[in-house]
Amino acid sequence: MTKRTVTILGATGTIGDNMLALMRTHADKATLFGVSAHKNEEKFAQIISEFQPQFASISSLSKDSLLPDICAKHGTELLIGDDAHELLAKMSVDLVVGAIVGMAGLPSVFAAVEAGQVIALANKESLVSAGHLIMPRLQQTGAKIIPVDSEHNAIFQCLMGQERDKVRTITLTASGGPFLHTDTSLLSQMTKADALAHPNWVMGAKVSIDSATMMNKGLELLEAAHLFAATSTELTAIIHPQSLVHGLVDFQDGSVISHMATADMKLPLGFALGLETRIETGTKPLDLLSIGQLTFMDIDRDKYPCYYLAKQVIDEAPSYAIALNAANEVAVEAFLSDKIAFTDIAKVVESCLSQDISADVSDMGAIFALDAQAREISRSYINTKL
Repeated sequence: MTKRTVTILGATGTIGDNMLALMRTHADKATLFGVSAHKNEEKFAQIISEFQPQFASISSLSKDSLLPDICAKHGTELLIGDDAHELLAKMSVDLVVGAIVGMAGLPSVFAAVEAGQVIALANKESLVSAGHLIMPRLQQTGAKIIPVDSEHNAIFQCLMGQERDKVRTITLTASGGPFLHTDTSLLSQMTKADALAHPNWVMGAKVSIDSATMMNKGLELLEAAHLFAATSTELTAIIHPQSLVHGLVDFQDGSVISHMATADMKLPLGFALGLETRIETGTKPLDLLSIGQLTFMDIDRDKYPCYYLAKQVIDEAPSYAIALNAANEVAVEAFLSDKIAFTDIAKVVESCLSQDISADVSDMGAIFALDAQAREISRSYINTKL
């Protein structure tokens, strides 16, 4: 593996932590060209001091920020402002890691696509809301997406060397989150701390709540529809509490190819850092004898309504996926701020989808306009109905 240049968009989050850990292991093979952060200046400064990238971008600086001095000390050019991350995403490197959470990550991902970059994509909202624009642009600009969500990376690997027209179904797996064994009647009483306690993964707050509602799996189906050119009839998900089988592809001849691995984000990130070749990640090898058995079950509609709300918009116009994602972000933020109950998250999303949200979303401006409209609808519902 020749030494590669890497830019990490969203370097202070969980994905950034794992990618930086890999780059420490492969310091002779990868160098950090650029990093971005939203506002975690202390952690950002530590990353800059250790890796000394050529460029760093941040949305805004706090009063009396030390970042400019730290960047100057290490020869790092600091970009500041709303478009700073997009400028960084366009700078030519071997790999751009798209790890900014939520719709906030879409502009920089789209900028990387327009610049023809290879993108290790962890930001599922980019394809959920703009997959209808992004996927056609890949061929036009020469850009490439290597998905690094564990499930999408699993399917990506399962499909390597296979004939796409021979695929019958694509199945993603879900852990079931922290409430898998909680009685559905008790969910309205679950606290923020309860919902954040994921049994298998260490993730940021938003993604953890999405896992608890299983909206994350619905969003992942929407993302998979774009990544793998799949319809709702080809896509499904099942609960697999051990989180060892990450994805399965069922072919027309009856063969099923699955991807199994210890739950570790460094594995898909390593696959991306190797540009679709396998490198050492430090992931613990599977010991099937100690595992003993694997469990699979259906997704309960009453317990996980968010999953079904997402699944029902797969074949709808793109505006529905945009509204779904926007409403969910507003609802999750409200839950994390103790403004609504856990079970209200699905109510907010369902209410938004029941409104007239059909719109022409053929450019980025229209996408963000509809996103803003859906957010306003959702906040109004929270303020007046809940």
